[in-house]
Amino acid sequence: MINAIRAVGIERPWAHQARTAEHALRGESVVVATGTASGKSLAYLAPVLSALLDGSEEPSGRGATALYLSPTKALAADQRRALAPLTAPLGTGIRAAVYDGDTPVEEREWVRQYANYVLTNPDMLHRGILPGHPRWSSFLRALRYVVIDECHTYRGVFGSHVAQVLRRLRRVCARYGSSPVFLLASATASDPAVAACRLTGVPVAEITEDGSPRGEVVFTLWEPPLTELHGEQGAPVRRTATAESADLLTDLAVQGVRTVTFVRSRRGAELIALIAQERLAEVDRSLPDRIAAYRGGYLPEERRALEKALHSGELLGLAATTALELGMDIAGLDAVVVAGYPGTRASLWQQAGRAGRTGEGALAILVARDDPLDTYLVHHPDALFRQPVESTVLDPDNPYVLAPHLCAAAAELPLTEPDLELFGPATEELMPQLEQRKLLRRRAKAWHWTRRERAADLTDIRGAGGSPVQVVEAATGRLLGTVDAAAAHTTVHEGAVHLHQGRSYLVEQLDLDDSVALVEEATPPYSTTARDTTAISILETTTEIPWGDARLCFGSVEVTNQVVSFLRRKLITGEVLGESKLDLPPRTLRTRAVWWTVTDDQLEEARVHPQALGGALHAAEHASIGILPLFATCDRWDIGGVSIPLHPDTLLPTVFVYDGHPGGAGFAERAFHTAARWLAATREAIAVCECEAGCPSCIQSPKCGNGNDPLDKKAAIRLLTTLLAGAPEPPPPAE
Repeated sequence: MINAIRAVGIERPWAHQARTAEHALRGESVVVATGTASGKSLAYLAPVLSALLDGSEEPSGRGATALYLSPTKALAADQRRALAPLTAPLGTGIRAAVYDGDTPVEEREWVRQYANYVLTNPDMLHRGILPGHPRWSSFLRALRYVVIDECHTYRGVFGSHVAQVLRRLRRVCARYGSSPVFLLASATASDPAVAACRLTGVPVAEITEDGSPRGEVVFTLWEPPLTELHGEQGAPVRRTATAESADLLTDLAVQGVRTVTFVRSRRGAELIALIAQERLAEVDRSLPDRIAAYRGGYLPEERRALEKALHSGELLGLAATTALELGMDIAGLDAVVVAGYPGTRASLWQQAGRAGRTGEGALAILVARDDPLDTYLVHHPDALFRQPVESTVLDPDNPYVLAPHLCAAAAELPLTEPDLELFGPATEELMPQLEQRKLLRRRAKAWHWTRRERAADLTDIRGAGGSPVQVVEAATGRLLGTVDAAAAHTTVHEGAVHLHQGRSYLVEQLDLDDSVALVEEATPPYSTTARDTTAISILETTTEIPWGDARLCFGSVEVTNQVVSFLRRKLITGEVLGESKLDLPPRTLRTRAVWWTVTDDQLEEARVHPQALGGALHAAEHASIGILPLFATCDRWDIGGVSIPLHPDTLLPTVFVYDGHPGGAGFAERAFHTAARWLAATREAIAVCECEAGCPSCIQSPKCGNGNDPLDKKAAIRLLTTLLAGAPEPPPPAE
């Protein structure tokens, strides 16, 4: 064990590094869940590099191999860079290589034949390595370790897909006679052993004691001031988190403070970088070139150039999406600005942990958006600083997830009866359905894939659904980047403002058949926000419990959504300039939802009159969606909601909150099980807001398809008070 640790240059390991190596060398899967910059990479690298240097025990002539999985290409590339100084003294025994969508075709054959440490991502494992496993046979036969970095990110639909990809990997490895040990790492995980076991399907030991030195982090909660402007329905408007964060990035850059500003959206990252560059040009013309944006959808060469500039110190400030959140070693970073709560405490601590990685002090600033959850958190800091990170929610048994992976597994190797247990209890019920749909055919004792197309192409494990939309400059035919198919209706519709590398473009045409958006460069003084309408029907009620006369339910629903228009808003103030209609096709989603109903007697008790009912339900729906990320590992944009004064399926006033992914993602189920605490926090968030009639900080939603009308703040508080009065008492704690 000591030799394994010394192989990566650690003479005196911290306790968590030594224990990780001990478990790994005994052949036991392990998850190390310690703080950011605590040396987790060295903890799992010690046994990995030790095995690669001593491959004499392997039956293949190649020696032992290892596979590293990261959720982003940027993290895998960063880990490859970090390996170089560690492996240089070890000679030529370590042959590490990145294998992902950016790897040139001419390099891929070398990686398959000669690399013994392959750094990739679950997407490439799903689409490239497993379907082509015969070409990887010598690598898989010798596979000793599988490293899963930032394992807390594998949640919801994405996590459920990755769980099934890992089961397919275990099955193919068994075919070649190997049984790899899983080494997982995360700086922010709740119940890490339980989550890791659910992800991998094997028993996992956990290590949570962190003995690494930590620098002081000063954490600031920053609420932008109210402006003189008024928004929809005359509501007061705060200065946007985007504008406030751009000012902070500018001020920090002027003082030479190396800063990353994390932004929730690609457009937000571009906008913050653009505003900061313009303001820095007024101070020092050498500074704008040291600020840039970093987001998904860039071309590979653009990402690599930005990563290199960040590591070298050439860049002083960066506005980035979560692509830079995960584990990248950004040495010398002094400050982090988080533009809007990122959806989970786990993500917040990951982002804040990017600063001060060398053990020095650092600054972290959370800039609140005009949003119920952000406002709640800046006024209730204990919800951030005195609460553990959220439990990782994933559901590998989701039939929409499981079915395509069973097809992919059958295409890799015919499925047999003993294989069914590996993929979970829902498998046996799904197999006859796949046969009926003529996707699988049973011959003798195994099921076979029957079609000519690749089974791995049946699903996108990121849950995007469909081919990415290519963003093309109409005048030149130049490819600017891509947008996920699921986001195309809301982000690259005709008339949308699209930002790329600090330049703005207007979308001329969205061709859904060919998955292309044609754009032209322009400089409009506004941004655009899509509006949609939603209808919902109940397919099945799985669970129902009484809350006094009210009912709380969980089950399956069908949601029909259509983007119908978009708003133009001033860049800095967010003031609405106008609305334009759109003609886009509706989209249907079968998913899981939590919903609650109230009776006429309860409405009378709450003094909610018929003319106020729609506004009360609508306000409660908006606020509950905004608060749910505090209780489930979701983002506001992962979930949706509908409120109806008389729903045709319940025949009662009903509020729905649903998962925004086919088959569900586990978020609505989590809401059902934490409903009393979730809805109590919702009521409080509305009640403590200082506005008179409702605003974006409490009951208005940025994605409301009805223009935030009607909304009734006071009636919503009374309605939720009456609803919560009937909530069952929580069970006593177990002895």
